[in-house]
Amino acid sequence: MSTEVTIDYVIEPSRWQVRDIPAQLRPREALERLGEENVTDDMLLAIILGSGSHGLNVVDLARGMLKHFGSLTALAAASLDELMAFRGIGEAKAKSLKAALEIGKRLHDEALPDNAVIRTPEDVALLLGPKVRTLESEVFWVLHLNAKNVAKGRPKAVTQGLLNASLVHPREIFREAVRSAAAAVVLAHNHPSGNPTPSVEDIRITRQLIDAGKIVDIKVLDHVVLGRPGRDAGRAFISMRDEGLVAF
Repeated sequence: MSTEVTIDYVIEPSRWQVRDIPAQLRPREALERLGEENVTDDMLLAIILGSGSHGLNVVDLARGMLKHFGSLTALAAASLDELMAFRGIGEAKAKSLKAALEIGKRLHDEALPDNAVIRTPEDVALLLGPKVRTLESEVFWVLHLNAKNVAKGRPKAVTQGLLNASLVHPREIFREAVRSAAAAVVLAHNHPSGNPTPSVEDIRITRQLIDAGKIVDIKVLDHVVLGRPGRDAGRAFISMRDEGLVAF
C-alpha cells in the first residue's frame, strides 16, 4: 500500500505544542488523574496516536479527526486510506489506530453472554447492535433459543454479502438449529446504509424460512433488521413481527 495519499481534510494548524499545554490537561496526564473511563474521546484518541505532525499537535489532530468523522463509530469504520488522508497519519499510525479500535470491538464480543434471554426485538438489538456499527456489508445471523427463549450460545453468522435466497438457504439456517435442539430461532441481519427498512427480498426470504421451520418443527419468532445505531436520527432496528410485515 502506498503511503502517498491525497490530503482530503486539512486541520487548522495548532497554536500550541503539547508541551505548551498545562500539564493537567495533557492526554496522558489527564488519564492518570481522571482514570481512563472519565477521559474524553479526543484525549483517548490522542493517546493512541501518540504524536501529531509539524505545526499540528496530537490533541488538535485527534479533535480534527473526530470532527471530520463525527463519531468513534464512524472513525472505526474508516479505511486505512481515509485515515492516512490526514496530515500526521502515516501507514504505521493508521494500522495502530485500526488495531486499537478492533480490540474494543472484540472486547464487546467477549462480554456477550452465551445464555441471553431473547424476548423482544430490543433484546436482539442490544445483543447485536454494537457488532453492526462498522460493518460495510450485510451479515445474516441466527439466534438459537430453547423453549424458555434462552439463547443456546451466541448468535451464529450464517452468511455475509448482499442477501438473496441463494445465500440464505433454509438448509444453512436450520442445520445447526436442529443439531443444537433449538425450540425456536430469531433471524437478524444488518443494513449497512443505516436504514433498517426491510426490502421486498428480506420479506420474501423470511416467509420462505418460516415455512421451512414448520417442516423441521422449529418456530421462527421474528426477523429483526438492524440499522447503524447513531448514524442518523432514524430507527436503529425494525422487527418484522411488530410491523406486521410477515405472519409469524
